[in-house]
Amino acid sequence: MKEVQLKDAKATLSAAVDRAVAGEPTVITRHGRKEAVLVSFEEWTRVSRVPSFADLLLAFPGEPDDIPERRRKPARALRKVRS
Repeated sequence: MKEVQLKDAKATLSAAVDRAVAGEPTVITRHGRKEAVLVSFEEWTRVSRVPSFADLLLAFPGEPDDIPERRRKPARALRKVRS
C-alpha cells in the first residue's frame, strides 16, 4: 500500500485514483499521521456493506443439528417491583 503526504496527493490525485482503481489503495498522511485511505469505489462498496443478521444466519456453514436446543426455562426469576 502506497503512502503519500497530503500535499503530494493533491498534486498527483489522478495517478492516485488510477492506482486505487487498479486495486492499490493509497494511504494519505498529514503531518506524519495516517489520515485517510483512497480506494476504488468498488472496494469501498464491498467493505462498507454490512450484512444483515439474516444473511449471517444463512451463511452459517454448519448443519441444523449443530445448533443446541433452546432452553424454554427463563434464565433468571423476575423480581417484583414495589409500587
